[in-house]
Amino acid sequence: MSLFISSLNSGSNGNCYYVGNNTEAVLVDVGISCKEVEKRMLRSNLSMNKVKAIFISHEHSDHIKGVQVLSKKYSLPVYITPLTLRNSRLVLENDLTHSFNGYEAIQIGGLSVTPFPKRHDASDPFSFIVEGNGLKIGVLTDIGSACQHVIENFKQCHAAFLEANYDEGLLESGYYPYYLKERIKSDRGHLSNKQALELFVNHKPDFMSLVILSHLSKDNNCPVIVKDLFTKHALQTQVVVASRLQETEVFHISDTFVDEIPVCTKTVIQTSLF
Repeated sequence: MSLFISSLNSGSNGNCYYVGNNTEAVLVDVGISCKEVEKRMLRSNLSMNKVKAIFISHEHSDHIKGVQVLSKKYSLPVYITPLTLRNSRLVLENDLTHSFNGYEAIQIGGLSVTPFPKRHDASDPFSFIVEGNGLKIGVLTDIGSACQHVIENFKQCHAAFLEANYDEGLLESGYYPYYLKERIKSDRGHLSNKQALELFVNHKPDFMSLVILSHLSKDNNCPVIVKDLFTKHALQTQVVVASRLQETEVFHISDTFVDEIPVCTKTVIQTSLF
């Protein structure tokens, strides 16, 4: 029993996350163009024919940029709340537009997608747990603080895309104006490396085999710093940093254990660029 996951892009320039089994898959957010989604899926040997739905976390442009074209081209249903749709100004086909509610699971073939609320400076923000074959994958980005919803869902994850947006020192010493720094640090902004690490250390389940650190700031974070920080505390969990320039490897998440250590194998090898 297994699932396959990949970050097709992660950062303020665009976010798109793939979770699938052997026959179907979903995308969480499409903040890159349809063309880029196709290119990155092809390079990763992932088939667009397996993608059965798109789930939208909130209306910011780095999460919705490519939704309209991708949905129309492949007749993909888009799951989005009415408030998010209204504020996104997306123009979607009526028969492809579906709403959802928190903690009401949506079945997409052999996958079950459960939305849950989070804190972020958007109209109606949600994160998602994608479940299949007895495994749960969390997509937890654009989070101002690790509220109880985030904590309880993170505890269930066999693997997770987890936001680690900024290093506190780099943000404070950086060129961003004061108001923007305060917005980023607020409980409706983004998770810092320290906040993400606290969630990871205090609530990571023993069976979590992989964490993909996501949505890193180009200006206020460093991939080397955050990977070293998490690796020191990771134990059996593999730590990967998602790129803002290209897709990650495709990771095979399995419930197979070797000496009681979860196995996380890779199906595609690529060089990460940041």
